[in-house]
Amino acid sequence: MPDRNAPFHSGELAAQKRAGASDIAERACPFIRDFMPAQHRAFFQAQPFLVVASSDAKGRVWATIVEGEDGFIQSPDPRTLTLSTQVDPSDPLAAGLGAQVDIGVVGIELATRRRNRMTGQMRPTPGGFAIDVRQSFGNCPKYINEREWWREPLIAPVEAVATDQLTQDQITRIAAADTLFIGSGRQGPQGAVSNGFDASHRGGEAGFVRVVGPNRLRIPDYTGNNFFNTIGNLLEDPRIGLLFVDFASGGLLHVTGRASIDWTPAEARDPSILRVIEVEIDAVIDRPAALSLRWSAKPTPASNLIVSDKVVEAEGITSFHLRPANGTAPAPFLGGQHLPIVLTIPGQASTLRRTYSLSNTSGEGHYRITVKREPAGLASQFLHDHVQIGDVIVAKPPAGDFVVPKGDGPIILVSAGVGITPMLAMLRQLVAQGSDREIRFVHGTRNGRQYALRDEVDALVAARANIEKHIFFSAPNPEDKIGLHHDVQGRIKTESLLPEDISPDAQFLLCGPLGFMMGIKSGLEQAGIGSNQIKFETFG
Repeated sequence: MPDRNAPFHSGELAAQKRAGASDIAERACPFIRDFMPAQHRAFFQAQPFLVVASSDAKGRVWATIVEGEDGFIQSPDPRTLTLSTQVDPSDPLAAGLGAQVDIGVVGIELATRRRNRMTGQMRPTPGGFAIDVRQSFGNCPKYINEREWWREPLIAPVEAVATDQLTQDQITRIAAADTLFIGSGRQGPQGAVSNGFDASHRGGEAGFVRVVGPNRLRIPDYTGNNFFNTIGNLLEDPRIGLLFVDFASGGLLHVTGRASIDWTPAEARDPSILRVIEVEIDAVIDRPAALSLRWSAKPTPASNLIVSDKVVEAEGITSFHLRPANGTAPAPFLGGQHLPIVLTIPGQASTLRRTYSLSNTSGEGHYRITVKREPAGLASQFLHDHVQIGDVIVAKPPAGDFVVPKGDGPIILVSAGVGITPMLAMLRQLVAQGSDREIRFVHGTRNGRQYALRDEVDALVAARANIEKHIFFSAPNPEDKIGLHHDVQGRIKTESLLPEDISPDAQFLLCGPLGFMMGIKSGLEQAGIGSNQIKFETFG
């Protein structure tokens, strides 16, 4: 009998299995909650809009944007969002959102490339709506094109145009789009937490959505978090809603139809396209100037960075020092943030976009990314094997909110493998600031040959009496000596992070493979550490 409390339903599990990610369901469970952690609540409350997915009275699935004045989103408790706004009658979901309905939500901050998702139920309230949360989880920043936003006064409403296929003007707009929102859903056993709708984001180079004809689209599916919420839903219920945003005018182009999954697409010559979502269009609603929101016409501009140094840090791990090609100073950044880069690889049909944590400190005159060679990593292998000193790499400005928490309480930095990179950057920042906060630096790796940036860690720890270091080697080599090269033989365990005198305002920052993160996070919460005291960053 199906488990109604399982976060993934049978369609998602089937998609995960077919994609070779059968273990993701177990590994991801601790990161899918039935409430919003404090950082998600703060994030949603700061947003000027939400993307929402649900169905209309005819059962058609649509995606739309719900906007409001500054502060229109509030969170009175971890399981509730309230929205003080109304939905325009021309919105395809206007009637549905006026009742108690299942919805999917994605909050996305295009300027900083942050996004969080949830599923739940929307109900009307005096002056707006409330959302009762069913599932809440974060999302990676891949494929988000950064844009700044502002507001314009709403002009007299422009009448929405409804058709059963795309016009030539709409085809042209889709062919130029670099951002898409998708709505999907399914209904399983009554009361199952995986029921309802999902709203998700897709992004790529302009024209990444291929228009096959006035009633047919092909949407590439790239590597992501392996949850397969969208594709899993579509395997069980082919209804789909698409939303294209005209960022310059505030126009919304809504598309609804039915989808199928092409698991072996002809586009496979581009290795970044793993699957394709085929969409047969049933209806289109075009709403010019529907929003007061506007976004910069183009994504945040990229800049050319010259590789000024290439340093082997450990077995399979190399650092790349990057300086602006125009001779200016790099944009400032905080320890823990990442650098989005764009790689043009010969023989590939499209560019590859990756984000790598910065491992140095702002103000040094260059960025440094420290990259592990992944066996199946097209980008990491290209960087290791082909990128040399003097070459140019295209990059966006540093971004990310995985940074040193404010306050005076203790900080415990916990990492595994190449997850050391943002932790080292935070440690460097704290030392440069002369911070007197109690700091514990805990890192695990296989052995000394794979321990990257060891000398820097040792120098930083020696520089300040308030820093304590614990290094774990899970499979040390004969030359690795306990007490000299590492402190503990074995893997990091939760109890090693919790001394008897742990402060109630301690902050834990975690970075490493998902399995490592799952174990540490669950262990901390079982030991009584609040979810608001734990921040994490995954990779791989």
